[in-house]
Amino acid sequence: MAVDMVARNADKSALRTPRSRVKRQIEPRRPGRPTGAVSGPEQRNRLLDTALALFAKQGIVDTPLSAIAREAGVTPAMLHYYFKTRDQLLDVLIDERIQPRRIAVSEMFKMDEGEPVTVITRLAEKMMQTATEHPWFPSLWMREVFSDNGVLRQRIIKRYGKLHHQGAIDCIAHWQAEGRLNPDIEPALVFISILGLTIMPLIAVSSWHTDPSRPTLGASDVARHAVALLSNGVGPKR
Repeated sequence: MAVDMVARNADKSALRTPRSRVKRQIEPRRPGRPTGAVSGPEQRNRLLDTALALFAKQGIVDTPLSAIAREAGVTPAMLHYYFKTRDQLLDVLIDERIQPRRIAVSEMFKMDEGEPVTVITRLAEKMMQTATEHPWFPSLWMREVFSDNGVLRQRIIKRYGKLHHQGAIDCIAHWQAEGRLNPDIEPALVFISILGLTIMPLIAVSSWHTDPSRPTLGASDVARHAVALLSNGVGPKR
């Protein structure tokens, strides 16, 4: 009897495995979007918006992907799921957020359509609208597109060239030859001048609220001022 009991206890002990030897088996995560994420398109757009805001605030070079993930409130793995590298992220931003606006601007310049002065003033109004609807636009454009060393400028030219920009310049020169625009205007400086009349004042007046000696001006005031200057400055000589 005693022998049988000892044998049974030995068998039970053999069936038991010490906890220290139990290996927790974790099923590897399957490929795909990390769990706990919001819907794909919504999350992706939120990451793009966050990247644009940070790039405008501190520059592309000084903004690692980890900073974008932290600002967006997601893990680096989540960001990596949508954008494997910063270069890929930049290309998506150019393709989806910047290039469509460049195309829209170039479409405004048709040699056989519209009154030239009206086209140029509408361009100024369009830039003001973009700047007010997308706060990242003014500083990002000045920092990363206007600058010769701007990262976006280099990548835009590499991906799309200067075709749209050159087409607008050629159109302005054509209007001048027809006597429909002031011949003293330099076509290559029109875009820069419009940005100078819209974006720079908009950036400036945004800080005037701290100075009581400055007038209180908004986006509509800047747009009105720019249009008045353009309407009287780019028209043909009488």
